Amino acid sequence: MLSRSLSVSSLASAIEGQVLIGASGTGSTQLNDWLRHDHRLNRSILFSDETHIMQGEFILFVTGRLAERGLTRVLEELSQKLGFRYEVQVMPISVAALLTTKWVRPRIRVSPEVQRIVLPGYCRGDLDELSRELGVPVQLGPRDLRKLPEFFGQVSRRDETYGQSDIEIIAEINHAKDLSISEIEETAEKLLRDGADIIDVGCDPGSTWEGVAEAVQHLKSMGARVSVDSFNPREIVAAVDAGAELVLSLNSSNRSLADELDVEWVLIPDEPSTLAGLASNVDYLEQRGARFRIDPILEPIGMGFARSLNRYYSVRERYPDAKMMMGIGNLTELTDVDSAGINTLLLGYCQELGIRSVLTTQVISWAQTSVRECVAARELVHFACENGVPPKRLDDRLLMLRDFAVAKSNAEDLEELSKQLKDANYRLSVIAEELHLVASKLHLSDADPFELFDQLMDTQPRNVDASHAFYLGYELCKAYTALTLGKEYRQDEALDWGILTREETDRHRLRHRRVERKNRPDSEANSK
Repeated sequence: MLSRSLSVSSLASAIEGQVLIGASGTGSTQLNDWLRHDHRLNRSILFSDETHIMQGEFILFVTGRLAERGLTRVLEELSQKLGFRYEVQVMPISVAALLTTKWVRPRIRVSPEVQRIVLPGYCRGDLDELSRELGVPVQLGPRDLRKLPEFFGQVSRRDETYGQSDIEIIAEINHAKDLSISEIEETAEKLLRDGADIIDVGCDPGSTWEGVAEAVQHLKSMGARVSVDSFNPREIVAAVDAGAELVLSLNSSNRSLADELDVEWVLIPDEPSTLAGLASNVDYLEQRGARFRIDPILEPIGMGFARSLNRYYSVRERYPDAKMMMGIGNLTELTDVDSAGINTLLLGYCQELGIRSVLTTQVISWAQTSVRECVAARELVHFACENGVPPKRLDDRLLMLRDFAVAKSNAEDLEELSKQLKDANYRLSVIAEELHLVASKLHLSDADPFELFDQLMDTQPRNVDASHAFYLGYELCKAYTALTLGKEYRQDEALDWGILTREETDRHRLRHRRVERKNRPDSEANSK
């Protein structure tokens, strides 16, 4: 039978608890003290999206026989950390993930001191009904018992304000004149879905795009806010007349347009590598009461990057109340590195300096999700700056290559699990730089997935048909990827790629397809 095993980490005693709180590796004595004692964490920052524990609370944890050992190990440490009392009640079933509320009801024993009941995360049924019948609040715990520390608020330092931001994201459609109207609309729709606030229509220097007004009109009809990126007066006038609200960019070469157009401008220096002409242009617009934001121009690494950061700082010191913008594409598009880290760092700089808009692009392959990254980054840095805390243990959406945390397990527990299992379904896990495969009376391990599969074949298993082999190969590939990158692996669940995560679909479809093929008429089957 095709195994759809419910993750060894969620089923078995192959688990070692790990309280994931605090940090290391900082030179700040104050920060180390804060992290060590958690005193600011408890006073000024509230947990959210977590389950709170009252001091001295008595909690009843329900599990199956296979998970008892691992659950107890986690709770011993966690209860001391959080100050709650507990009881582990083991149901007469091996796999806790198979529990239902109706099955649990006649078998659970609730003493008068119990204040809360926590069931395994995979348990199915009506929790409200069970709570009414037992007279005690009932809730589902995490699917993976190693996540109990996180479940009880030991990771997140977020409060209910998390998700707020004040940085505007302008997303450019590059070389828009080379695209059809439908292509422009399709690109804009994606950028808006990803979280862009303004769609920037990118024009090309050296030519005049006669269709810019039509493009702006179509974008406005979609409900989009629109800016235009051009120095060409004809393009700018046409775009503004069509509804563009922001023009990138203006300097001494075209500032006279501000005398006739009521629109917001992005001011840049006359010489991008300096601040030459910027003060004169600011005075020019201020005298006319024109709206503007300043962009001192971010330079690529190796071409004045450090100096350009200093220009932003200098402009803020000279114009403390001025609106500012940063075009971040010169770094994300021109650096051979995944864009998420760069976007986060730059938005952190913008947040601290009061730069409230960024212009981003998604041209190069490694920057294809820049808008989504900027959305997550602006929320992260806003919370950090508003609360005076490091942007750590707050949000895992930008941890795409590596995971937020990887729980500890040990091979000895897997060995014990293999002795207790009664079925031949295969459970996969990653422990100590090796892949592990467990079934009833079977425990195999190797760092090489091919070697591990060879070991399995040497046992002459009867249940490994073509679809099952495909399934095992798929899961082994995921497990090997997790092993390589140090990521968390949970069987039958997607690897966590942050904002890029694609949830797993029902693995039972392999079995269904096999049955369908088996039931075909011989003539049809043989014709394939």
